[in-house]
Amino acid sequence: MLGLGVAGVAVGASLQDKVSRALAPAGSIGDVLPAAGGFRYYSVTGSVKRHSVATHRVTVSGLVDKPRSFGMADLAGFPQTVLDKDFQCVTGWRVPDVRWVGVALPDLLDAVGVSPQAQAVRFTSFDGVYTESLTLSQARRRDVLVATQMDGKPVTHDHGGPTRLYVAPMYGYKSLKWLGGIELTDRVKPGYWENLGYDVDAWVGRSNGRDDAPT
Repeated sequence: MLGLGVAGVAVGASLQDKVSRALAPAGSIGDVLPAAGGFRYYSVTGSVKRHSVATHRVTVSGLVDKPRSFGMADLAGFPQTVLDKDFQCVTGWRVPDVRWVGVALPDLLDAVGVSPQAQAVRFTSFDGVYTESLTLSQARRRDVLVATQMDGKPVTHDHGGPTRLYVAPMYGYKSLKWLGGIELTDRVKPGYWENLGYDVDAWVGRSNGRDDAPT
């Protein structure tokens, strides 16, 4: 099934739509979330353990001066960045004008101090499987967030909470859900879907040859 998903990106929307419909009954990918403005539920595992807001932490490690683990109260203590941006899935669906609130990733990186040897950032999900990466220059964009709120409410578990990555200018598979770890590395390490054939640089409107960039 995963192979068919990759094929859909390569050959166009019609096959990908068929793949999405075929996967939906499995319950792990493609289900539309009720009362969620058109978002769909995607997971590469059978289930994901819920993290409590009281105990959840995001650990920043690797090529940094001061490795640190941030709780939700720590993240709330940073200046909060607000973005009103679309969420665009590579499979073709889009949720427009979502309000995202969280810590701009550059602010979090500055708090730990980035080593001169660092060239990229690797993200890990507490689902135990999913990973993603950005170059350091991409990660320093102000429209890349460690998001804690979505449309005026805390990010729910089904939407990838308590913390998720939101990479505004890229397709949704770069916006890793259930964010648990951020690691500074000396090179880009392709993430889960990139290892199955998806583009590493997933710019909306440039990666799959059929979507226009969101306005």
